[in-house]
Amino acid sequence: MDSENLIRMANRIGDFFEAMPDRDAALEGIAGHLGKFWEPRMRREFLALADNGAPGLSAIVRAAVERHRGLLGINAGGAG
Repeated sequence: MDSENLIRMANRIGDFFEAMPDRDAALEGIAGHLGKFWEPRMRREFLALADNGAPGLSAIVRAAVERHRGLLGINAGGAG
């Protein structure tokens, strides 16, 4: 999948959750959404982008991935 498209989609999810008054719940919601609704291939590609700086990735999405990476369902070996 196109990396710009993955970042754009993740940022749109982040925009939705950013309106939540509870930031911790918003971060968990972003990661949970990615883990539930993105197929494993998309999640792996997205995490590789995020791990390598992902230009254009919003701060809230970056924070969600850092804090709740486990909710994305990708283990250290890349399975999931």
